[in-house]
Amino acid sequence: MFTIGDFAQYGRVSARMLRHYDAIGLLRPARTDPDSGYRFYEAAQLARLNRIIALKDLGFSLQQVGAILDEQVSVPELRGMLRLRQAELEAALTAAGARLAQVEARLRTIESEGHMSADDVVVKRTETVLLAELSGIAASYGPEDIGPVIQPLYDELCRRLAAAGVTAAGPGLAYYEDVPEENPGSTGNAGNTGSAESPGSTSNGGSDAVVVHAGMVVTPEALAKAGAKTDGGSGRSGPPTPTGLGFDVVTLPGLDCAATVVHHGPMSRILPTAQNLAHWIDANGYRSAGYARELYLECPPDQEKWITEIQAPVVRA
Repeated sequence: MFTIGDFAQYGRVSARMLRHYDAIGLLRPARTDPDSGYRFYEAAQLARLNRIIALKDLGFSLQQVGAILDEQVSVPELRGMLRLRQAELEAALTAAGARLAQVEARLRTIESEGHMSADDVVVKRTETVLLAELSGIAASYGPEDIGPVIQPLYDELCRRLAAAGVTAAGPGLAYYEDVPEENPGSTGNAGNTGSAESPGSTSNGGSDAVVVHAGMVVTPEALAKAGAKTDGGSGRSGPPTPTGLGFDVVTLPGLDCAATVVHHGPMSRILPTAQNLAHWIDANGYRSAGYARELYLECPPDQEKWITEIQAPVVRA
């Protein structure tokens, strides 16, 4: 089972939204702890969540969505409704393009339910890496909020690395963490689940915002040659350190246990792959231990040819 923070991560929605759906009876948790009040969900509930979001994007009110789902709307009927909405959005303003990508991602996920193979999921340790990075804040972990933040970060990071004469020694790696709450002395933990209801998580005041770290693998030698004002990555993990070259450097510890799967194609269509991974985690006796990382193995100009490894930290349930 998943905490509300973990379930929100794989559903690409906010924990606040899930609490609201629970309050109005649209999507109840599979279990609520009677003592702590923590909500827990099952991977199978992603199917209902996908339908809720798809119907809401069609313009239905939540009350109408509940009534439609209670009548067991079929996948072909949903497909027809989504295709109609897609055609309408394509004729609208260019600014609607980002939303179209999310509607398509939900559609692909719904159509592939029960047909996705988890054979390619591999559990392994990942290596500690030295990253040059830039970071920013996204309003949520949803693709519609992550995409507009992370792409400009990578464009700018590549520009600054080139200006400093630093050549990347490996692929790009993105990781995420909660925005630390503003109380004195509080810190955000990289890889936190982002849920105030998750035992041991760092609260950020109920915000769904996340820190986006866009990194490229580099070597200490390359940094030293460029005159970086840092020890060049001594192997000690810690917070990002300014280099004086317009970017930070961080030694990112490897993951002791990561469930990994390879995603082919643009990141706007990552939802089915991520939810397939969630089903595998739930079915194989693991639970999530933080935000997934994204290792960009191949990123040619044609995004259809992108190859990305999703690395989800897990522990035995």
